[in-house]
Amino acid sequence: MEYQIAYLLKHYGYVGILIALSGGMIGFPFPDEVLMTFVGYQVTKGNMVYSLAIATAFFGATVGITFSYMLGYKLGLPFLKKYGPKVNITEEKIEKTHQLFLRYGSIWIFIGYFIPGVRHINGYLAGIGNMGLRKFGIFAYSGALIWSFTFITLGYNLGEQWYVIRRITTHYWKYGFAALIFLVVIGMLTYFLLKNYWKKKNPEN
Repeated sequence: MEYQIAYLLKHYGYVGILIALSGGMIGFPFPDEVLMTFVGYQVTKGNMVYSLAIATAFFGATVGITFSYMLGYKLGLPFLKKYGPKVNITEEKIEKTHQLFLRYGSIWIFIGYFIPGVRHINGYLAGIGNMGLRKFGIFAYSGALIWSFTFITLGYNLGEQWYVIRRITTHYWKYGFAALIFLVVIGMLTYFLLKNYWKKKNPEN
């Protein structure tokens, strides 16, 4: 896997990142987190520019998830069920992600980036559910930015140990998901508490 990623970056550079992440968000099986972590490692070696790498990864993810959103919006669930299995999007995964959508709402689009195996279904389901493009964009594009920044920065800081991310995302993603949900809940509570405090302190606003 490392050889394939190294080959991709060596021969296609930033364009390779864009194409790989776009395809990954559509559903093609590609180790997105491993790629971005390796990109971060390449930044430490001086082979890539940090800001440009994040921008390219962000653009690739947004292109991919927007394309899947449009497919879901225009062609619906029958299209996904018919052609999804060709890119490893099974009915079981579709149903699992749909249930998570029902449980967590639109925030799941943001959170889903960090969950291997289901993030590439989010765009389709948002389109199938006729979610407004503006609402979709808020969660999808902010999630893409945080996701890209997180893994490229991890690779940058881990350096020679960048490969440990593959082990974590493969075997321990459930713990990471639980931690992420906890942080999201704490963040939302903090936001609402501060908002209420500000309103009480400044009633004229």
